[in-house]
Amino acid sequence: MDLDVFVSAHRAEWDRLEALLRRQRRLSGAEADELVTLYQRAATHLSLIQSSAPDPQLTGRLSQLVARARSAVTGTRRASWRDVTRFLAHGFPAAVYKSRHWWVPTALLSTAVAALLGWWIGTHPEVQASIAAPSELRELTRPGGQYETYYSSHPAASFAAQVWTNNAWAAALCLILGVFLGLPVIWILFQNMLNLGIGFGLMSSAGRLDTFLGLVLPHGLLELTAVFVAAGTGLRLGWTLIDPGPRTRRTALAEEGRAAIGMAIGLALVLFVSGAIEGFVTPSGLPTWARIAIGVAAELAFLAYVWVLGGRAARAGETGDVEAAERSATVPTAA
Repeated sequence: MDLDVFVSAHRAEWDRLEALLRRQRRLSGAEADELVTLYQRAATHLSLIQSSAPDPQLTGRLSQLVARARSAVTGTRRASWRDVTRFLAHGFPAAVYKSRHWWVPTALLSTAVAALLGWWIGTHPEVQASIAAPSELRELTRPGGQYETYYSSHPAASFAAQVWTNNAWAAALCLILGVFLGLPVIWILFQNMLNLGIGFGLMSSAGRLDTFLGLVLPHGLLELTAVFVAAGTGLRLGWTLIDPGPRTRRTALAEEGRAAIGMAIGLALVLFVSGAIEGFVTPSGLPTWARIAIGVAAELAFLAYVWVLGGRAARAGETGDVEAAERSATVPTAA
């Protein structure tokens, strides 16, 4: 391609397109049609130049011109409260519901692992001795010890904010790192279950399992459910890399990745609730049964939200992905 000849042949079209874009007044019907035609031609010219005779200065000018024209032709879309409502009432619960075949088994298996670890630690003094010295274990598990004072060691508001930040970050890591075949997710999940198992085992060996459960259950039910959802979704994302199904691997990862990003936002809200419970309810002076009842109520509310709203939205075709108009065009694939 002779670049000078090409520029001379089409410069007038580019200048005309730029002049239309600079118009302050509303374009007439004929001018709007002309704008669309010139935008399509300029996009074609840019593609030809990039593939046949790349020139940084000319490519830069045409790229900017095409981007401005695209914005003028397609318009811009701003997020609204309608998007927030749609996400909370349909997108997020549907995504959680559709991934239930991953996170429910993850929750059951992880809980079993934590229970086995707790039993092993609680019934084997030599294992306890490898964790800490006897005096340190007594300080952890005694009435008024570190396990109890942990939840009231900081002001409730700052403690809740700290817990929320840590848990939201852990959930986000599970979702993000799932693309690495799910292996980092398994490690993060094991670390969480190990910490839970250690507390379970040490407190049960000290005869204070009821105290431990009274401290963990109020916030732990909802918190662990959010972690299990994040881990299950991360594992599903990793499996998509291995088996994308009828979709191309790129399309499958794009769809599951967008849904995972939405899940991260939704789970951050769920973890905010569990963090508030951990900061204000767990260390409160309420009776143990009342604190546990609050945790159970929050857990049941979330499960009902997922199964009722999410199930209804999923059956209506909602996937948790962005709306079809906002997705990139995809090439049809054979079934």
